[in-house]
Order: sequence, then structure tokens, then C-alpha cells
Amino acid sequence: MKTEQVSIKGEADGPTSIFLARKFPIKQPLREHIRHFMYRCRRKRAEKTIRANPHKLKKVIAYADAKYHLTEVPKTEERYQEHYLGTKESLILKHRPELFGSMARIQRPDVMNKEAVMEMCRQLQRRSEFAAGIADSEMPMDLHVYEIHMGGGIIEIVADYRWDLLAISFTGNKKVMRKLQKITLELYLYYGVTEEDIKNRTERYRTLLISLCSR
Repeated sequence: MKTEQVSIKGEADGPTSIFLARKFPIKQPLREHIRHFMYRCRRKRAEKTIRANPHKLKKVIAYADAKYHLTEVPKTEERYQEHYLGTKESLILKHRPELFGSMARIQRPDVMNKEAVMEMCRQLQRRSEFAAGIADSEMPMDLHVYEIHMGGGIIEIVADYRWDLLAISFTGNKKVMRKLQKITLELYLYYGVTEEDIKNRTERYRTLLISLCSR
């Protein structure tokens, strides 16, 4: 049977992520069919549970700080700068693509053509470097990066108050992963979605849905 093979490079939520898909005649194992079927079932159940109940981003951060004691990453640290530049590029692509000119649209290559794929990577790199040089006044932001330290794990929260953006990720050993995942879902649920998010299936809605399916 035919299926899609997808390669993903770079940060999952960043503009430098590469999603390449091409149909190949790959025979899926029965286990994969079952796994995909179960995921679709979880997704349908999760969609039915989502209701509009949003909270302001600053209230979400205050809630997380009161319950889990946040530590803010200094803006001078490399990790903060990486998040800042990645978010800046994403926001420009979404709200001010004209600032990139022809670099705003980078064509997906044939994944069977190695040189074409490498060229796209070079174009993405050039665009990231160009974005870093765009004046902050062209894309004003209020980005903050917070951490929750818990045992052998860390939850990282990236929040931009100007654009109402929230991204949460976590890493840790096997003993704490389930707990970190539970807290991440808790925070996304508290952030919630609006009626408009549900209607338009926005990124905020999709992020919550994925978190619900992952529990």
C-alpha cells in the first residue's frame, strides 16, 4: 500500500523545520496500522472534550509560577537568544512576510534529489540569518523563557506577551517524564482556547489537541 514518508529537521515549532513528504510504496506493519487507528480514535475523543475557556497568557504564567516556581532564563543566555531569533522569524513569516521578499516562500524540493534538499537547507539558513538582521522595531516582541525544574527533568516555557504565544516543551529521565507531560498538559488546558480558535482550528487549538492525544 502507499503511504507517506516524512523527514523532519530542525526545531519542530520553528520556521527552519523541514517537512518533506513523498509517497512511496511502503508496506506498513500491522502494529503501525493499529497505532495509527488508536491515535485517530484518541484524537476524535479529544476533539469532543475541547471547550472554549481561555485565560490570558500572563495569568497562565502566574499560575505556573505559584504552583511550580518558575525560573526565568536571562536574556543574555544563548538559549534565550535562540528562542528569540526563531520566534522572530516565525512572526515575520506570519505577519510581515514582505520583509523577506523572495525568501518568504521557499519551494519544497524532490526528496530524492539530495542537492535540491541541501539547497533548500542553505536557503533556510540564509533566511534565518537575514531575519536576525531585521530591526527589532520591525517586529517588536516581548519574549520570555521560563523553566520548571523537577527531579531529573525540566519543563521549558516560551511566552511572548505581545503576540500571545505559548510553547511548552520538556525533557528528563524516564522516572519524571510522565509527570512532566502531565504538567505540560495542565498548563495548556489552563491556557485554553477561544471559540474562534475552535472554529478556525488555529495553532493554539492544534497544540492543545496534540497534548490531549499524547496523554
